[in-house]
Amino acid sequence: MSENPPNGPQDGKDTNPEQSGDPGKTPPGNYPPPPGSYPPPPGNYPPPSGGYPPPPGNYPPPPGSYPPPPGNYPPPPGNYPPPPGFGGQGYGGHGAGLPPTLNVGDALSFGWNKFKDNAGVWIGIVVIAAVIQVILNLVFGRSGSSGDVSALFGIWSIIGTVVSAIVGYIINAAFIRGALHEVDGNKPAIGSFFQFANVASIIIASVLVAIMVLVGFVLLVIPGLVLTFLSWWTLQFVIDRNEDAVTAIKSSFRAISSNAGQLFLLALAIIGINILGAIPCFLGLLVTIPISAIASTYAYRIVSRTAAV
Repeated sequence: MSENPPNGPQDGKDTNPEQSGDPGKTPPGNYPPPPGSYPPPPGNYPPPSGGYPPPPGNYPPPPGSYPPPPGNYPPPPGNYPPPPGFGGQGYGGHGAGLPPTLNVGDALSFGWNKFKDNAGVWIGIVVIAAVIQVILNLVFGRSGSSGDVSALFGIWSIIGTVVSAIVGYIINAAFIRGALHEVDGNKPAIGSFFQFANVASIIIASVLVAIMVLVGFVLLVIPGLVLTFLSWWTLQFVIDRNEDAVTAIKSSFRAISSNAGQLFLLALAIIGINILGAIPCFLGLLVTIPISAIASTYAYRIVSRTAAV
């Protein structure tokens, strides 16, 4: 027959749950509450105070001054022509909108249209060039009226020859500078024709080309014609790309050699229209000289951006 165990500790053992560590016993009130008594989940929190920004979905729309989405941007860089010297567009990115290949008819038509749209300025610059040359001839006695052959070797005649040659080089460079403006879409004023700073390179390159051509003509004419043709764009490279004289001559040789057939036809066409321009008392040159400069520079832009120069 069993007896109920007496209350209180037995055998000296303490039955206080705080000391016994029995996991089945309820923890005292000083412990944190069980998980069920934790604060409510975040969704039941009170709404944010008025000073907080509204939730993302309620943000106001972006202001109208923001740029348009990427789809409306200009064409990606892949559609731009590559830089010069690597088969790309003209130096500095010029010549946008020109056709990829050269056509003689297109070059002459381009020259005519650009001249027609800016005829007053082009005729003015041709007249200025002609007046300067006449004045130099009068000052240095090079009008051809004197029959004294010994005067050709006089000091004054030598100075006149040098000055006239240098002025001629600068005038030629001015025509090319104006043509570059036209080809690049900028209608030049009179002052725009003289927007070049590398005068020394222009003069040196022109002198070197003149010496080469002179030597070529001494060698049975044909080499002189070939050198004249191949050095056609020397000043374009000097003015447009700021190349030194020797580099510009090499660049002209490479560029023209890369499309010699079409350029030879263009050269013949330019010679032809200038012969026709000289027939009516040279008055036609007021038109044909600008057309020739623009058409030649148009061809330069197209060929130089695809040739390895």
